[in-house]
Amino acid sequence: MGTIEYAIEAHHLKKQFTVSESGKGLWGSVKALFSAKTRIVDAVNGVSFAIRPGEFVGYVGENGAGKSTTIKMLTGILVPSSGTARVNGVVPYEDRKKNGMNIGVVFGQRTQLWWDLPVRETYEMLRVIYRVPKNGFDETMKKLSAALDLGPLMEMPVRKLSLGQRMRCDIAASLVHRPGVLFLDEPTIGLDVLAKENIRTFLKDLNKTDGTTIILTTHDMNDIEQLCRRLIILDKGIVIYDGATEDLKQRFVHDKLIEVEFHEPPDGLALVPELLVVRESGTKKWLKFQNGNSGIAAAIGKLASMYPVKDLSVREPSVESIIRAIYEKTVLLPEHKDAP
Repeated sequence: MGTIEYAIEAHHLKKQFTVSESGKGLWGSVKALFSAKTRIVDAVNGVSFAIRPGEFVGYVGENGAGKSTTIKMLTGILVPSSGTARVNGVVPYEDRKKNGMNIGVVFGQRTQLWWDLPVRETYEMLRVIYRVPKNGFDETMKKLSAALDLGPLMEMPVRKLSLGQRMRCDIAASLVHRPGVLFLDEPTIGLDVLAKENIRTFLKDLNKTDGTTIILTTHDMNDIEQLCRRLIILDKGIVIYDGATEDLKQRFVHDKLIEVEFHEPPDGLALVPELLVVRESGTKKWLKFQNGNSGIAAAIGKLASMYPVKDLSVREPSVESIIRAIYEKTVLLPEHKDAP
């Protein structure tokens, strides 16, 4: 089999659901039993994108935007109402078995581990299901155990694991057969800071060393900023941005926040009109620079030459604040050049 250009392809994917509408009050509920009204809901409405092998892509949007529905179509759980999808050249909902052998899936709020079995026995069962040779399985588990610190957990029943421990074991379970594509749906939800950081480090190394293609849906924008070079934003089932995460900052947000600590409180900052004071506390001031990248160095130089600056730092806007601003303004942004 030759090298494929795209690991994941979605072409005008659409998924509609029929939902029942009951009337108001008791009488409305009774009427619905005999003549239920229904309406069509577009959960995903013409989504198109293409992800190359080895990419680590963030797939984000508000609740109900269609993220999980897209993932379920790409993993073969749901059949699209229209449009097509391919994962490693396979149409997932037409050949679920073949697709399942080539992908790993982690749903943060569900587990693929057997509740009453020790973790080790779960992995052994998955080895048989995926027909992984024993020597290859032992080598993979050795690497996963070291990277995710699974040693102390292997003999524990799954029901006794903490949420963070279970997530580490779930991620390992999705990689027993060394899939080329990994789907992660909220893998760090509910985890503490240390557990999140450990999982992020592992995923970053997995993508870099093994070249695993990863698509990540999450509400934690720290996951996106630390892991994903590319970002796809979904709104009401429609892709509104597909491009580099860093480009989102450079192209659509121009405000930068400068935090300054002075040796002594200055008498206003009238001599540097480019900087607007948005907050102050004692000798500290937070200043907003609103002219994009050009000129900020000159404004900081002018500030330092005219006032007794003790310390200064420039803060970039977070991806979360940018996405929030996009939703508030409902701006349709240009799509990624590789999207089919």
